[in-house]
Amino acid sequence: MLTFQRANVLTCQRANVLLLVKRVVSVSLGSSQGNHAVEVEILGERFSIERIGTDGDVRRAAQMVRELDGKADAIGLGGTDLYLVVGGRKYIIKESQRLAANAQRTPVVDGSGLKDTLERETIRYLVRHGFELRGKNALMVIAVDRFGMAEALTEAGCHTIFGDLMFSLGIPIPMRSLKAVRLLGRLALPLLCHLPIRMLYPTGKSQEEIKPKFEKYYQWADIIAGDFHPIRKHLPPRLVGKMIVTNTTTPTDVQRLRERGVATLVTTTPAMNGRSFGTNVWEGVFIALANKRPEEMTAEDYFSWMQKIGWQPRIERLNETLAR
Repeated sequence: MLTFQRANVLTCQRANVLLLVKRVVSVSLGSSQGNHAVEVEILGERFSIERIGTDGDVRRAAQMVRELDGKADAIGLGGTDLYLVVGGRKYIIKESQRLAANAQRTPVVDGSGLKDTLERETIRYLVRHGFELRGKNALMVIAVDRFGMAEALTEAGCHTIFGDLMFSLGIPIPMRSLKAVRLLGRLALPLLCHLPIRMLYPTGKSQEEIKPKFEKYYQWADIIAGDFHPIRKHLPPRLVGKMIVTNTTTPTDVQRLRERGVATLVTTTPAMNGRSFGTNVWEGVFIALANKRPEEMTAEDYFSWMQKIGWQPRIERLNETLAR
């Protein structure tokens, strides 16, 4: 069931009865092994929520978007971003833009509208609820796709390394300031946004591969933050006592982190039937609830809907005795 503490969001499982009003589908370029579907009731509205992986097949994803157009209330794009926002500047990933253009009637969202609000508030929530972040070492694996979280970690007083060059381009050079990330964004993103998605993100079966790398930065950090796909891609064998702050995890991911000694797992989106859906799904839910187009939604709108559903990050103590 959903892990909200308030009672205004309830799991709805009705066998052999179709009472669904709104449908949100995430079409992901990620592995189909992560497929997941639930039926839930949110603020009195019934939802069918699905995540469907296409194993990196962009053509298949485009076909699915076309087929869902007009049949879903919102379509999420997973395994990629439509936009990267750094220092107030928005950069459009061209292949993602072409993928989204296959829908003419149904809104297509990638989570970027919600992400900035949700992930900033996650870090602030941790501070408000007694997690001492000031002075801790934080590894932000890729800041350009989660700039709000990167800024919030800095505001919380963390000593932060930004791993964009390492985890995106394989260049073993850490960046130690948001100024450097902004400069990288201005110089590199106008060019990188023209590359195929598979060169920017792990897609398909590559999401399932773990090749340990950059271990000294994992071990230096008290907090490892950002998109879970790059975090998982280079996981070392041991991460004793670490806190992971990320987006979506499966039960397999959680067990993998527990076995490595991770103390605390924080996911920015709540769990449904043991799985935390991505921000693209939740942005789609809020779009459907508000009955607005994505371009009509503001940060204040998203924060208001977060409050209405009683949002809070999901915090799991995986190894209680190892928590720092």
